[in-house]
Amino acid sequence: MAPSLGAFFDAGLINATAVKQKPTFEAAIQFARTEGIIPASESAHAIRAAIDEALDAKKKGEKRVILFNLSGHGHFDLSAYESFLNGKLEDYEYPAEAVQTAMAELPKVSMPA
Repeated sequence: MAPSLGAFFDAGLINATAVKQKPTFEAAIQFARTEGIIPASESAHAIRAAIDEALDAKKKGEKRVILFNLSGHGHFDLSAYESFLNGKLEDYEYPAEAVQTAMAELPKVSMPA
């Protein structure tokens, strides 16, 4: 992730949300059918989170301003869309042990104050 994004997260200015593949592509298909734009898979994750926020606000009777970034079209992601539509896309979580191993190998850097 970008250093500025990491700094925003560390400062508590933003939250991070993990979204699984299948609900992400469900949201992308809904967005494409509604807006006529096939979103890039990265944007589809943001769309899923925005939909979830809107549903949560509706359930709680709250008014919220919800922003997301549509960073690009999904024309290069059409094989992933095809996998999803044909029931071949699987939710996958990278093993925690593999994450820990990779994190242990990262160089230690200090952030300027």
